[in-house]
Amino acid sequence: MSAQRALRSDAKRNVEALVESARTHFAESGVDAPARAIADTAGVGVGTLYRHFPQRSDLVIAVFQHEVDACAGAAPELAATLPPADALVAWLRRYTDFLGTKKGLGKALHSGDPAFEALPEYFLANLRPALESLLVAAEAAGEIRSGVNAKDLLYAIANLSVPVGDDAAGGGNDMVGLLIDGLRYTARS
Repeated sequence: MSAQRALRSDAKRNVEALVESARTHFAESGVDAPARAIADTAGVGVGTLYRHFPQRSDLVIAVFQHEVDACAGAAPELAATLPPADALVAWLRRYTDFLGTKKGLGKALHSGDPAFEALPEYFLANLRPALESLLVAAEAAGEIRSGVNAKDLLYAIANLSVPVGDDAAGGGNDMVGLLIDGLRYTARS
């Protein structure tokens, strides 16, 4: 099927179900979750899985991009419904959860597989503007310190979210909380 051709509605539903199923299985078991389990949970056959995602890396990329898009898309929704600093904190918590529930995804993305080479740029191109918009609003409201670099903050939280020892969930929530508190330090009152 040509990448240019739009998917039929049933095929689109199948792809969405496969991505959601893979996301769930990856969070529970890592990116090596069995293809049959992913297909079964999606309510499709394994052939449908391989028709849409011929390589495991295709499915990993689809899940990663879906999650990045959802996280980035949350920024304007939060900004429209919460005060600036609250929107920023809620988004940073969502971003932390996004990082913490990607069991094995980070390892796969840093595996050296050429299929994943474009993903760091995709990550930054989508998440950096989302975070920048929230930082600008919170800074303009005097609720956070000035001059916070969105890229640096994304990477700092990512580093705090790396699993340590037996803590498979990442365990960075306490440290991320301290980092968030630090954003408010010296903000205008």
